[in-house]
Amino acid sequence: MATHEHEITEPVDLCLPDGRLNPAARGWSRQPLHRANLRGWGRTKRWEYWCVTTPTHLVALTVSDLDFLALNTVYVLEFGPEGREFERTSIVPGGRGVRLPEVIAGTVGSPAVVVGPQRPTGGKVRIEIRGKDGGTRLRARCLTPRPPQGARGTRGGEEAVETVEVDLFAALPVGHETLSVVVPWSGRRFQYTSKHTARPASGTVRIGGRVLEFGEDAWAVLDHGRGRWPRSVDWNWGAASGRTGGHTVGLQFGGSWTRGTGATENAICMDGRLTKIGEELEWRWSPTDFMAPWTITSAGERPAVDLTFTPFHNRSTRTDAGPIANRTDQCFGHYTGLVRDDEGREIAVDQLLGWAEDVHMRW
Repeated sequence: MATHEHEITEPVDLCLPDGRLNPAARGWSRQPLHRANLRGWGRTKRWEYWCVTTPTHLVALTVSDLDFLALNTVYVLEFGPEGREFERTSIVPGGRGVRLPEVIAGTVGSPAVVVGPQRPTGGKVRIEIRGKDGGTRLRARCLTPRPPQGARGTRGGEEAVETVEVDLFAALPVGHETLSVVVPWSGRRFQYTSKHTARPASGTVRIGGRVLEFGEDAWAVLDHGRGRWPRSVDWNWGAASGRTGGHTVGLQFGGSWTRGTGATENAICMDGRLTKIGEELEWRWSPTDFMAPWTITSAGERPAVDLTFTPFHNRSTRTDAGPIANRTDQCFGHYTGLVRDDEGREIAVDQLLGWAEDVHMRW
């Protein structure tokens, strides 16, 4: 399957000296090659989002610099009716102390990213992203929020605050391909994103005296973002990783925000080899029932993507605070259907764990 998009094969600066998008940066690559030399203040957004999943639980870490403030988050979800879900977000006015590099945090040659106090109290969060031989080490520390009585996972009563310790390693096998792409709204508004799927992960998350293990069925996904955004934007994002049909498969899909730009963030990673999908995919879901099945499909008699996503949990967020208004429905669940790679191989996707989300953002 061919894509009309230009493939970048050499390192390139994202911006010109005056801060506008570098025309040579338009396109996509199989390895991160862009240096996000952003300049200016006000509409610049930078973040690193990691989500590490297992068949029974997941953890997500976010370090973000939105210019006027930073949001750093630890999120933990244990699946099933008795599982716990909690999120701790630290809001940093002015983004003080949050400095994200021009390249992906935790890669060889980039400085470590460390935010928050060594021993966080109250609503504070400590997150560390460091390069390590063969991949990236992710560490975090916070206290669990005290849930209201009767909330999900409280077992019918109020729980004491517990210490959360995250220590995970996201491997990057030699030759493993990832998707990096520039989405250009204009010369002044653009986004560089690097999406990594199907990265083997390992480690633990300690919650008080309990330990959540991340073993051979653990997979890491990275969303690295650097750009200058419009005031309001909507997007869909879907991702999944795991073994299915005798292959290691990573799914990466986007929608809405890329329409009309000539670029997409759609790709399939099959056994470490990337297939770039240049066409916009068709997303269908119920805006009144996010737990109903979603479909993500491509056109043609032999579609590259024909998937149904069945959620089991919705991480629903609503924020309206000063300069930020956000409505996010990030549904976790399983993908079933088929995908096809560049060589025409059709791979059956059977209960591949991941997520699909619908986001409306003003920032």
